[in-house]
Amino acid sequence: MQKNTDLHLHSCFSMATSPDMVPEHILAGCRIKGIDVIGSGDALHPEWRKMWEPYVDNEFGITVIPQTEVEDSSRVHHVILAETFDQFAELQDMFEPVCGHLTTAGRPHLQLGGEEIATAVHDVGGMIGPAHAFTPWTSLFAAFTSPSECYGEETFEFCELGLSADSTYGAGIAEFADVPFLTNSDAHSPTPIKLGREFTRMDLSTDSPKSVLAGISSGNIILNAGFFPEEGKYNRTACTRCYQQFSLAEAEHFHWKCPHDNGRIKLGVRERAEKLSTLAEPTQRPPYLKMIPLGEVIARVLGTASPNTKKCKELYNRFVETFDNEIAVLLEIPKQDLCSVSCEVADAVIKMREGQVTLFPGGGGKYGSFAF
Repeated sequence: MQKNTDLHLHSCFSMATSPDMVPEHILAGCRIKGIDVIGSGDALHPEWRKMWEPYVDNEFGITVIPQTEVEDSSRVHHVILAETFDQFAELQDMFEPVCGHLTTAGRPHLQLGGEEIATAVHDVGGMIGPAHAFTPWTSLFAAFTSPSECYGEETFEFCELGLSADSTYGAGIAEFADVPFLTNSDAHSPTPIKLGREFTRMDLSTDSPKSVLAGISSGNIILNAGFFPEEGKYNRTACTRCYQQFSLAEAEHFHWKCPHDNGRIKLGVRERAEKLSTLAEPTQRPPYLKMIPLGEVIARVLGTASPNTKKCKELYNRFVETFDNEIAVLLEIPKQDLCSVSCEVADAVIKMREGQVTLFPGGGGKYGSFAF
C-alpha cells in the first residue's frame, strides 16, 4: 500500500511553535492535507507523550510514529524515530543526565555528540538521521564535511533533505549512496500550509509503525515531494542582513563579509551541495516532485496577500471538499475535474506540475518566491 508520510514536526512545547500544535489539530490538518502517516514530534517530552495516548488510534486512521528532533553538542540537529513511545521513555531516562530541560523543552539540546546519541537510539531499537542536513544553521553540513565525522562508528538510517534541497543535492555525496532520503515538513503549525508541505510517499506492507520503520530501512520510497529548492530561505549564498546574493567566488573574494552592509555572507545550500558532491555518477533516486501548497497557489491566482484571507479559504475548502484532500488536488486530479471548481487555479496547478514556474531564489534567511 502507498502512504504519504511526514515524519518530522513539533509540539506546543517547542519554541516558536503554535499553541494549536496539539494532537487533535495535527490529525485534523493531516486529514485535510492527505497525510497518512505522521511523526508525533517532541516524543522525549513526557507530557506530550501522555497527550498522544488517546489519539494513537484515531478516527482518521492516521498512523502516528513516535518521533523527536534533538540538538547535539555541535549544534547538529537529528531526527529520531521509534516504534513505541515506551522507547522514548527509555531515551528520556538515558538523556536526563546530559540535559536539564527534557521535561520543559520540546526540542532539547543534549550535551552529547552525534555518535553518542546514535548509540543510545540504537540501544533502544530506534532510528536516527540528520535533520535538514544541508541548511547552514544547526545541521550536519554546517558543522561537518561528512556524515561519518558526526556519527563516527555508528550508522544512520536516513537523511532528511530539508526545505532548501531536493534529491539531486545529496545524490552525489558518497556516504549517502545507500541512505534513503526523507522529505518532511518540520511543521510548527497544524495548518495544511505547513503540515505535509514536504512529504515522502512509501510502499508499505501495512500501516503499522513497525512497517513504516522497516520501509525506511528497506528504502521503499516511491516519491519525495516538496518545495522547489529555490523557495527555501537558504538556497543561495547570500548576506544574512540585506539578502544580497553572491556567487561562491564573490563570497570568497569578499571574505564572507557583505560589501554593502558588512553583514555575514552565508553559504547557500546549492553551493554547499556542489562542494560536497564527489561521485562521478550520482546515485539513482526516486522521483522528486516539486510542489507549492495549494493555499499559496490560490492566493497567487486571486492576487491576495495571504492564503489566510476569507476568499482564499473559501476556494481552498471547495477544492478539498470536492477532491478529498490537498495532495490529491496538487498531484493527481485531472485538469478538467479541477476546472469544476476553478479553471484559473487548475491552470496554475498544471503549470506547477509541469515545472512552468518562475522562481526567485531565497538565500541568507529570506524565503524565495514564485510566479506563474
